Amino acid sequence: MNNRTTKVAIVGGGVAGVTSALHLAQMGIKVTLYEKRTSLVDGPPWCHLHAGGNLYREISDEQCVTLLKQSIDFVKFYPYVVDYRPTVIALPAEDRGTVKQLLPRLELLKTEYQNLVSLDRSNKVLGDIEEYYRLYSLEKMEILKTRSIVDKPKTIDDWMIPVAKNLDFDTVQFPLILVQEYGLNMFRLAAGSMLAFGNLPHVNIRTETTVEDIEKENGKWKVSYRDKQHQMHEEHFDYLINAAGFKTGEIDDMLGIHTERMVEFKASYISKWDAKSDIMFPEIIFHGERGTPRGMAQFTPYPGGYFQLHGMTNEITLDKEGLVKSSATSAQPVLQDKLIKRIDEGWDRETIHERTQNSIKHVAPFIPAFAEAKVGSKPLFGAQQIPGDDPTLRVAEVSFPVDDYARCEIVKVSSSIDMAKAIAHNLVAQGHLESDVLDHCVCNHTDLMDERELNSHAQKIATQRGYPSIMGKRNVEKPPGVNKIERIHNEKAYMDSRCEQRHWA
Repeated sequence: MNNRTTKVAIVGGGVAGVTSALHLAQMGIKVTLYEKRTSLVDGPPWCHLHAGGNLYREISDEQCVTLLKQSIDFVKFYPYVVDYRPTVIALPAEDRGTVKQLLPRLELLKTEYQNLVSLDRSNKVLGDIEEYYRLYSLEKMEILKTRSIVDKPKTIDDWMIPVAKNLDFDTVQFPLILVQEYGLNMFRLAAGSMLAFGNLPHVNIRTETTVEDIEKENGKWKVSYRDKQHQMHEEHFDYLINAAGFKTGEIDDMLGIHTERMVEFKASYISKWDAKSDIMFPEIIFHGERGTPRGMAQFTPYPGGYFQLHGMTNEITLDKEGLVKSSATSAQPVLQDKLIKRIDEGWDRETIHERTQNSIKHVAPFIPAFAEAKVGSKPLFGAQQIPGDDPTLRVAEVSFPVDDYARCEIVKVSSSIDMAKAIAHNLVAQGHLESDVLDHCVCNHTDLMDERELNSHAQKIATQRGYPSIMGKRNVEKPPGVNKIERIHNEKAYMDSRCEQRHWA
């Protein structure tokens, strides 16, 4: 079958569905994406790369190396989503681990980054290799504490000055670790993907649409769906991609496919720190034991003094009944009604205030002045799927349980590029895509958008979803070293794509 006549249905407009659609549409495949919400990428919160999994001490080195490569691929595919500020990792003074225990993994990841850059210069998107991570002693932090804060940080030391001036040194172990693990902005991905789809001729986006049933009919997938006017329709497709996120099991149930999976409800909280609204902070991670009162604290900066907060405790980000498993009779794990109500209808004011204040109190022992922060908006929240039965799994991409069917299983957004590539290879194997397209097609949808329009649209989406508009704005543009490499890569991609268009003409 010629790729120009292949029709693919994608159920779900989160990161998995959007990435699949962008990747395949640029190969000439006709894609229809179904999303029940009014806009795309409106699921569980994510706010940073997992470039090597430095946030998760409990996962294997193998998963960390995979996350490093996947994060690099994500930055190259979605450069407009990246907030180019580093991350600081701190171990609390009472933590059972030590900084020394973290160093072998950081050295491993630095070596892997070097290897990836040696293979392909366009992989140099996480800054200079020698600066992949840096250690900061107590003595060095005392010196930085005496320096003036820089409005627009240009060096790694510049980024550490606000940390030095606000961190209670007695609460953490030294040295601190600064690593080039950048931020990601989900509002910019929502906006950029919609703008890109508007310029791609092979994509139909059906928002405010609910898929009611899917079945095989005469060798095709028949998708029955209800539109925003509540009218029922049917469409037929050659290939089906299940990107329904935490509701992936519902699609499996429609198809009579059973699989084990878990679903976990998570939330992060938006605070406003007026006293520091003009200071650019790095992200700061305070390690801890998940699910305990001393669970990891995460301090993620946005422009205008807004901070997204995670606290891996049952009173903040997690929930005592928030992790559920599939059953013997259904592939879809069932969350408690109160959590489904939060996802579908939102939160009550009392709960928002209580949990946001809990998150502020969780960070304040390390950053005392942060105790004065207030509630900034409603939380970012949602549920994510975890394939299998291991709740610590962080690397998963996609599976193909039956012919002409892909089940997206990403746990972290960085895995979505590998997922999309695997789906393209499966389309070739199933006879829906010509193999030479994989070798010659250059997927570079970033040429299809204007930064000013993107910025405006991202802020509009943030407002429509009930968040401060400024959260849709990128906090930090590309540093000079990344600019040069990325520009060379994009110029080559642009020329290759023009050649490819002439080839198909």
